[in-house]
Amino acid sequence: MRIMKKASALISRRGISTFQSKFGKNDSLFRVHPSVSQALAENRPVVALESTIITHGMPYPHNLSTAKEVEAIVRAEEATPATVGVIEGKVHVGLSSEELDHLARCKSSLKVSRRDLPYAISKGLSGGTTVSATMIAAHRAGIPVFVTGGIGGVHRDGENSLDISADLTELGSTPIAVVSAGVKSILDIGRTLEFLETQGVCVATYGASKNFPAFFSPQSGFTSPYQVYNPEEAAKLIASILSLGLQSGVLLAVPIPEEHAAAGQLIEQAIQTAVTEASAKGITGRDVTPFILQKVNDLTEGKSLQANIALIRNNAKVGSQIACALSKQTNKRKLRSTPDHHGKKSDSDIVVIGGINVDFIAKGKTKTLLFGQTNPGSVCQSFGGVGRNIADSLSRLGHTPLFISATGNDSHSDAVLNYCKHMNTSGVVRLQDLNTATYCAVITESGELSLGLGDMDVHQQITEHYVSQFENQLSSATLVCLDGNIPVSTIDYVCSVARKHNINIWYEPTDSEKACKPFLSDAWKSLSYSSPNLVELCTMNQTLDIQTPEVLPSSLDEVLSVAVALSRPLLEHLHCLVVTLGANGVLLCGEHDAGSVNLQPRKQKRSCRCLDGGDSPGAKHRQLCPDGAPGCTVVPGITASHCSHAYLRLCGSQ
Repeated sequence: MRIMKKASALISRRGISTFQSKFGKNDSLFRVHPSVSQALAENRPVVALESTIITHGMPYPHNLSTAKEVEAIVRAEEATPATVGVIEGKVHVGLSSEELDHLARCKSSLKVSRRDLPYAISKGLSGGTTVSATMIAAHRAGIPVFVTGGIGGVHRDGENSLDISADLTELGSTPIAVVSAGVKSILDIGRTLEFLETQGVCVATYGASKNFPAFFSPQSGFTSPYQVYNPEEAAKLIASILSLGLQSGVLLAVPIPEEHAAAGQLIEQAIQTAVTEASAKGITGRDVTPFILQKVNDLTEGKSLQANIALIRNNAKVGSQIACALSKQTNKRKLRSTPDHHGKKSDSDIVVIGGINVDFIAKGKTKTLLFGQTNPGSVCQSFGGVGRNIADSLSRLGHTPLFISATGNDSHSDAVLNYCKHMNTSGVVRLQDLNTATYCAVITESGELSLGLGDMDVHQQITEHYVSQFENQLSSATLVCLDGNIPVSTIDYVCSVARKHNINIWYEPTDSEKACKPFLSDAWKSLSYSSPNLVELCTMNQTLDIQTPEVLPSSLDEVLSVAVALSRPLLEHLHCLVVTLGANGVLLCGEHDAGSVNLQPRKQKRSCRCLDGGDSPGAKHRQLCPDGAPGCTVVPGITASHCSHAYLRLCGSQ
């Protein structure tokens, strides 16, 4: 019976329903590096980088050292680099040092453009991604800024050969900002600009001149339609394109630094020689550019390689500054007005921060389950998560709190957000390459829990940095509810905001292991309410080095006595404790008010409180009574739905 009660309580707390659904498998073709996922989750700037410069643009070891140096430049500008490459049939957004070295040394790497992606993936091959393939991967991951050396274009005699780079059509169909040194002079730059115009691509030169650069030279003889002077202007241009939803990109052309442009004429002469030789040897298509670059490097005795590296460094610096400016502008807009990405817009001054789970309950049709074989039974799926349950209850009771959480970008996330349309889920971030939290309970026919499994890693992405973008909403809230699924650093941050702005915080500890989180520091002193069970209440006290019973009592009188004793030290700072006692009811401990406990939030927190007597002149008399006395109210038989009404009372006007 005790196990059955435990299973029933667990299911009630998780909010199990009978909604059933089937889901497909997660997309496993794209792998996002954890550092990139983390930065995107926290709305920090990320810069995508291509990898054909590693596999086809430079000889080893210059390619590897340049790739690492470019990533270091991006980091120095306080952005996160995300080099894109195909490794053994998987598209990687963000590469480890080992993966960079693998691409740099690999002599059989493909040059992977849009058309080549399916083949490379189907064959499990590796390769460097061109501008077009990198744009696809960056857009898929949610990265708006991509830095490269130079883009492809219309080849000379392209009006007859129709040799036009896929980079141009990708710019016309993928909303990514491409930062480059323009177009290589081996191409027909005039026709390239005309083609970009036809594709609806916005082209702007970055800097003091409208001259469109030609890779090694700051001037090509053509001008850009538009011009941006600094990172802020470039970021506004990108934001405008993204906001309009045009589904086309923007090309930001950055001239090569002046100190390296002096060698431009020498390099241009070498290019003409190399173009002539390529034509004489019958070299065509994708083999032209690598041949010419190597030939030019030989003819210029390495000066072209030095200039190539210099312009890539410069592009990385400029692109990172633009990405940072775009990130700042985006975060400012979100702070001013939180967008309604999903569900209802909030008209409430309540914020809930916590987990979303997709729950699976597998119930056997026999008294006992036989492990190692298939048992007859039924499986139902529902949506839970303590934070989600609280926000759901409040929404159904007439409030629409802002709910802040994290999910994967998968079918589970689609389903749960669709189910939560009545809620304001605009604070829920969807993360690539992570799974939406899931929980599976296997129970017997009688309801006894046999096994439970959980995948909750995504909750660790509800970080302090991510939550901080909602500081305006937090600082003006009348109540903030936290569950124990979120990281300790996030709890500490929210408590610091509460302390600064006099906000009431309700902490739902979730389970005995997570109950300790606010009590690892003085953050707990900023809490106003908490709703632990007796085991979680013991954990809280133990974390504060307060002695607790080695064995919890079983009789109701003893349970109440222990609960009151353990509540007393916490109420030195908390306003009220709601101790859940399972079948024995709920114990409310807090300020004595007309024979009951005052649940209403305080308009002004006190800096010091006593258990008996007033705190300061004019302060309301406060009393914590022993069990059975008026200050401790026992309400037998309260269910989870009744607890939701307690939250409602907290949100009412005083």
